[in-house]
Amino acid sequence: MRVIVLGAGVVGTTAAWYLTEAGHEVTVIERQPHAGLETSFANGGQISVCHAEPWANPGVLPHILKWIGHESSPLLWRMRPDLAQWAWGLRFIRECTPSRTRANIIAVLKLALHSRDCLQALRRQLGLEYDHLERGILHVYTDRREFEHAIPQAALMREYGCERVVKTAEACLQIEPSLRHSRLPLVGGTYTAEDESGDACIFTQELAARCAARGVIYRYGTVVEALHAEGDQISGVRLTSGEVLTADRYVVALGSYTPLLLKPLGFSLPIYPGKGYSATLKLRDDAVAPTVSVTDDGHKLVFSRLGQRLRIAGTAEFNGYNTELNPVRCEAIIKRTQVLFPHATTDEPPEFWAGLRPVTPGNVPYVGQTRLSNLFIDSGHGTLGWTMACGSGQLLADLVSGHAPAVDPTPYQP
Repeated sequence: MRVIVLGAGVVGTTAAWYLTEAGHEVTVIERQPHAGLETSFANGGQISVCHAEPWANPGVLPHILKWIGHESSPLLWRMRPDLAQWAWGLRFIRECTPSRTRANIIAVLKLALHSRDCLQALRRQLGLEYDHLERGILHVYTDRREFEHAIPQAALMREYGCERVVKTAEACLQIEPSLRHSRLPLVGGTYTAEDESGDACIFTQELAARCAARGVIYRYGTVVEALHAEGDQISGVRLTSGEVLTADRYVVALGSYTPLLLKPLGFSLPIYPGKGYSATLKLRDDAVAPTVSVTDDGHKLVFSRLGQRLRIAGTAEFNGYNTELNPVRCEAIIKRTQVLFPHATTDEPPEFWAGLRPVTPGNVPYVGQTRLSNLFIDSGHGTLGWTMACGSGQLLADLVSGHAPAVDPTPYQP
């Protein structure tokens, strides 16, 4: 079949790969001049199955009340006259019950575990290099209550196949010795040895090149204006140039912009942009910086070593489609880095970046067929787009092809 994929981020590009592997003729439409230049450009770099606990959980509500009005808080809800924002917020609160949190963790875990396997197989198959490290992910805690909250969550993840193991503070220092210089003592942590890190942008662009070599047509610098529907099907994609492209199947992988494109067709997807920040440090040769990827749960930050760079990323700002950098939030990232890794020295200023993560209220993405028979969605991956991209792409290709998928698609049904 002829398939059009809208979006060439890590999610759209992996979808294109698995679709062409399944024998389809694929065209990818992307408004940027290259793949991976928006939300995939400078994210945290983690393949973090261990990060399956969603933002929406019973413990977050007291924190949100405490964070309101603080520019440097891990989660910043900037109140706007925006019905979509408030409707999303109400759904978020509904997802904070223990039963919904558990169901969402399990759904995310199953897709993330499958995705990690897909990524490892793809890396072996294609010999991809993207500053990846297979040294696991270490969650660290400097607050005892945060640590105690993590222990039952780690047990739940182990129950469903993610070996997130509780560690003492001393064990954490043995796993990542650079933390011995932390200006705050650790109280404990968890470690997932099977998780990984790597540069999502390099991966996306390398895979896009392999897709093109396999015959995938990339139309960069091309902006989609609308989808046309006739009856129960999409009849074409109209570009801002006036050109209309047609195919047998259509896949929308536009991240946070997915609901905007689909709204005129009567869809109301609860995907809202959660702006994440990152800082990239070019390390000196004598820098004492982590080589194991580290997650600072209390401050919602991750630290990933990418060659001679250190990527620090995280936090969430709900402020519509605004992508401007907030200097206060940028400074907070650097301050926390200096607390945990005071000897991660650099001679150059940090490179700051902000991108819009497509967040669903419960962190479970939408992957599958819509009520329009030839329209599919692959979006809403939130903070775990890099983690779930390969598994989502393979699941989508199976559904488009009519094959039995490797994971139950029910939790991800749009």
